[in-house]
Amino acid sequence: MNLYEYKITRHPAETFEEMVYFCTRNGDCKLGNIPVSQIEKIEGMLNERGRSGWELLQVSFGKDGILAFWKRIIRGESIETIA
Repeated sequence: MNLYEYKITRHPAETFEEMVYFCTRNGDCKLGNIPVSQIEKIEGMLNERGRSGWELLQVSFGKDGILAFWKRIIRGESIETIA
């Protein structure tokens, strides 16, 4: 069995100046029409982390920006090597 490490990254709304997502006063958010340039920006962020071994678990959108939750295998370590 593999061991994992986890990371949570913050991406402020200003990073995605053209991204259109709407949040109600209750904090419920949904995506609107996203310009191609913003899709490419998110895709670049995902690919950059992916090349470093990180797997995206979840993205949470809010009025102040995005939280991304990642995990990756701790190289060379497993439950068997520790036991």
